[in-house]
Amino acid sequence: MSARLRVLELERRARPSAVMRIASPLLAAAAMLATGFVVFLLLGKDPAEAFYVFFIKPVANRYGVGELLLKATPLALCALGLAVGFRANVWNIGAEGQLTMGAIAGSGVALYLGPTEAAWVLPLMLLAGVLGGMAWAAIPAFLRTRFHTSEILVTLMLVYIAQLFLSYLVHGAWRDPAGYNFPQSRAFTEAETLPLLLEGSRVTIAAVFAVALAAASWFFSQKTFAGFRMQVAGLAPAAAAYAGFSEKRNIWLALLLSGATAGLAGISEVAGPIGQLQPTVSPGYGFAAIIVAFVGRLHPLGIILASLLMSLLYLGGESAQMQMSLPSAVTGLFQGVLLFYLLAADLFINFSLRRGPRRATDDEDDAYTPEDESETEIGGVPVSAPTLAPGKLT
Repeated sequence: MSARLRVLELERRARPSAVMRIASPLLAAAAMLATGFVVFLLLGKDPAEAFYVFFIKPVANRYGVGELLLKATPLALCALGLAVGFRANVWNIGAEGQLTMGAIAGSGVALYLGPTEAAWVLPLMLLAGVLGGMAWAAIPAFLRTRFHTSEILVTLMLVYIAQLFLSYLVHGAWRDPAGYNFPQSRAFTEAETLPLLLEGSRVTIAAVFAVALAAASWFFSQKTFAGFRMQVAGLAPAAAAYAGFSEKRNIWLALLLSGATAGLAGISEVAGPIGQLQPTVSPGYGFAAIIVAFVGRLHPLGIILASLLMSLLYLGGESAQMQMSLPSAVTGLFQGVLLFYLLAADLFINFSLRRGPRRATDDEDDAYTPEDESETEIGGVPVSAPTLAPGKLT
């Protein structure tokens, strides 16, 4: 006799828990630490020592705090722009490419003007960086609104084009003639670099830009009609269409804003701690900013806090490599499991598991019965199959 099995099904909750939505990033971080504990044991390391080296020692002094803010700045800048689009269901995955193009555009201004101590050159570099990121983001915006292409794929592919373009420039026309043939531009002058925010550290006033942008992002989403329109488009696309909200306008606005903030992050890096254009201007800030945006629940304050956590993971990974000989992949591991646990928490916040109806096993499905051929569909129309009766065909 064939057995029937009950399967588990996901059922959308009528009212997801607001408390759990806020608490889920904390639960995901705790689960990440628990996973790290197991990983350190498997690698033959003392978990207590590893956690100290990874999470405490990097920020145990003034310089370490400065490095924490330094790495959190580009993460926050990129994530704040991405969150605007994510709230409207516009998925910009290519902030890394827009960051790179912002660095190229801003550096191009400095290299074109030559070494100078003019006070106006730095604002011009920052403006060029913002416009460079916007221009790169305008490509997927145009293709999405004109040809209905996927902005996910286009923005992602443009990342590699931007990185190859950067490599072409620093190995060619923009390479410093006095740089001993290294693939890098000339070093920027003091007037072409951002001033330091804290003495004895490398953090620049770009950190202030990030905080100001977080306030501006909150005001835009909560106090302006454009922000309201984009939130409605993300939460209820049908209602947004019924109200006459332009989908194309939302796409353009979301991509241009996220491109602008990523471009600002790019020029802030090359005009800040790097001080020149190099083949690599980011260790992956644009991609990590996606995790930051979701860990921060797409809220400006949450994004600032999440950027500090992600910055700590970068610093901890570097510290663990140097002091415990752990592989560099540990940083990516922590980032990946953090996002995994956050998405898992979101799943159970919005859905509940329930027992579904009993279903036949494969043996029962494969068993032939005359009823299986009693009725079928051809072209969507039910058709009874012929059956044999004694002495005639019916």
